[in-house]
Order: sequence, then structure tokens, then C-alpha cells
Amino acid sequence: MTTHAPARTHWSPMRRREAIEGILYLSPWIIGFVVFVAGPLLASLYLGFTKYNVLRPAQWIGLQNYVTAFTQDPLFLPSIWRTFYYALLSVPLAMAGSLVVALLLNQRLWATTMWRTFYFLPTLTPLLAVALLWRWMLNPDVGLVNYLLAQVGIKGPGWLASTTWAIPSLVIMGLWNSIGGSRMIIFLAGLQDVPKEILESAEIDGAGSWSKFWHVTLPLISPTIFFNLVLGIIFALRTFDTALIATNGGPARATWFISLHIYQNAFVSFDMGYASALSWVFFLILFVLTYLQFRLSGSWVFYAGERR
Repeated sequence: MTTHAPARTHWSPMRRREAIEGILYLSPWIIGFVVFVAGPLLASLYLGFTKYNVLRPAQWIGLQNYVTAFTQDPLFLPSIWRTFYYALLSVPLAMAGSLVVALLLNQRLWATTMWRTFYFLPTLTPLLAVALLWRWMLNPDVGLVNYLLAQVGIKGPGWLASTTWAIPSLVIMGLWNSIGGSRMIIFLAGLQDVPKEILESAEIDGAGSWSKFWHVTLPLISPTIFFNLVLGIIFALRTFDTALIATNGGPARATWFISLHIYQNAFVSFDMGYASALSWVFFLILFVLTYLQFRLSGSWVFYAGERR
């Protein structure tokens, strides 16, 4: 019995030229990815096992940075807790608010395009301007919010000056800036993708507005909800700008998030080795959370055409 060797794939000059052209077109992205993403990632992974302060060569110390983070750094674990507390407050409110706005804008209302523009405008405001505006509005003495509360007989809290209200204040700022943004647009796209004939069939069967939303619309947009949920948790845990500008981690480190802790060690104390180790711990936390969300999504996310 004779065996034949598999025939070698022969590339014509035209296909070879097309492949080279494709690589050349991709080369700017490939170079940018290697230089600005993959390279720094690998460098930070190595630096996490070293003592490095930019001025002196990196000195290998093994797992000491990680041991220090969990056993000797009094700010590390509390900063993780504050970050999760912020995410626990902001993500459900942001998801619900964006979905409600998307439902309203999905109705056939007068001047719908104008309303969509108005809701989207706050997201175009620079974060610096947002933080400065809300610092004035939430000022416990001369701020607009406490002034309006005083008009109805309510004594306003200390907001950003209070250790209890500082994180809720940042949540309010984030909601104002994000509810009408990309999350709402994604929800709106998902709502417009719900088949009208299914809603009409449910209505013929006697379903009311709430029943149609709960039993038809919500399951059909569950992939959209899941997508927004994953991104929402990641972005909430990465919160940095508003906390840095509005409170700088205060008062009494009440808003000292993990991102601020990494920034402080890297660009203020210049302890790049320790900051790299903290960054990788934070990356692993995000990775595990995202993995768990994907594992649990099968019980509630419905994909059209998928057999159950």
C-alpha cells in the first residue's frame, strides 16, 4: 500500500503579494500594540518582582512586593473595599437609569432626536469640568444642592467633605455624566432590535405593558444587559479621574480607590516596582470577576436562535 504525502499549498504570486500588502496595512497597529500595550504589560509583569524607582536599576526581590501589599500596606486592602463599594452603588443605578432613559427614548415621542441629544450632551462634558461643577454644587456651605434642600426644610449632608457621603457623591457625579452616554445608546439599539411581531402577539394574548417588558423585552435584550454589565463593572472598578479631581482621595482617604493607590505609588512616590505588582493584583481581580460573570451568564442570558 502506498501513501502519498500531503500536497503542499502553493501560493501564487498574486496571493503572496496580497498577504504582504495585508501585513503592511496592519503593521502600524501591530507596532503600536507591541510598543504601547504588549511591551509595557510584559515590562510591568517583570517589574512587579523588582524594587525599582526609575533612578536606579531594577533589583529582583521575588514576591516581596505582593507580600508587602497584603501584609504591610495599610492602604491596599481598604482601597479595594472602597472601590468595590463604589461599584456596588454605581453599577446597578447606572444600569437601571440608562435602561429607563433608553425605554423613554424608544417611544414615538415628539422631537425624539432632540431629547436623545439632550440626554447625550453631559457625556461630552470634560471630566475636569464635571468634577469642578459638582464640587461647587455639592459644597456643604454654598452649594446649590444644599441650598435647594434647605428651601424645603432639609439640612443637606457634607457631601464631598463627609467621609460617609463622599463615595455616594462621586456616584451622583458619575451617574449625571454617564446615564445618557454609550450605555444608553447600546440599550436603545437592543430595544430597537426586539421584533415588533413578538410584542404584537403578546399584546393580542392580553399582555399589558409591564408583562410585555418583563416577559418579552427583558429576555430578548439580556445579551445587551450582560454586555453593559461586564463593561460597567470594569469601568466602575477602574474609576480614577473624578476621585482625583474632586477629592484627591479624601476626606480622610474616604475615596482612596485602588487606582489612586497605584497612581500614588507609581507617579508620586516613584515606586514603580510596587505599583506594577499592585496593577497585576488589580488585573487578576478584574479577570476573575469577568470570568465569573461569563460562567454565570448562561442561567439568565438568552441568545436568539440558541437551543435550550
